[in-house]
Amino acid sequence: MEKREQINNENTFVPKTDFVYPEEPNTPFLQPKIKHEIKIDSDYPFLSKKLKDRLWNGFVYFVIFTLVFPLQKIRYGLKIKGRKNFTKNRKHFKNGGMTVSNHVYRWDFLACLQAVRYRRMWFPARALQLSGSDANLIKGAGGIPIPDSIAAMRGFNEAFDTLHAKKKWIHVFPEGFRWDFYQPIRPFLKGAFTMAVKYNIPALPIAISYREPTGIYKLLKVKHPLITVSVGTPIFPSDELSKKENIFKLREEAHKQIVEMAGIKQNMWPFDAD
Repeated sequence: MEKREQINNENTFVPKTDFVYPEEPNTPFLQPKIKHEIKIDSDYPFLSKKLKDRLWNGFVYFVIFTLVFPLQKIRYGLKIKGRKNFTKNRKHFKNGGMTVSNHVYRWDFLACLQAVRYRRMWFPARALQLSGSDANLIKGAGGIPIPDSIAAMRGFNEAFDTLHAKKKWIHVFPEGFRWDFYQPIRPFLKGAFTMAVKYNIPALPIAISYREPTGIYKLLKVKHPLITVSVGTPIFPSDELSKKENIFKLREEAHKQIVEMAGIKQNMWPFDAD
């Protein structure tokens, strides 16, 4: 894939890390340690109705809202910009919505959740993540594993159909894989935008960018960057465009907004990898 020179705005902070990132953008960077094998087939409960699972989900979100949100601000100095772009367009999300963001640190889903405040969201998750030590937390937070088989994919799609029918929110990381503290915005896969067009819901771009540790963080020699979350303007499917054209439009515009909000003048990667 052809890359361009990365040109950032003058005040954009780029974290210094020892990470060696993959050459190709849609490639796994981190692999969870397998704790147990899970079988994702046509019988897998993508949306479990068991009482114990529902109670666990409620407990996880109680902890997120009451403990993790404040801890995120303390640990990462989280700042949220542009929330008014969501609040002034709230009426357009009455039938649910979708947030999309770059995927760059362990708590980034929680940061996006925090940006739209106190609402529950569900998100497609790598099946491998549900075999690792964080499996129960990921499931409790709304992670739905992406299956490999066509038979199981039907249940996966039906789970999101059910969520949309209930006017629930969905979050998608269109970059695919998490690359910790990576600054350029990688190409977007089209799955997220296919879903937004299918359900005729707006996509809300969210950019995760970085700040240099200062003040108490510098004094404590914190090694990771501080986090800024910027909320963009909603992007809507158009009745005047075909499905293919709508997917292209949403994908391109979401990438463009996130690049700009991340403080990038010219991004290394194109918006798509097809």
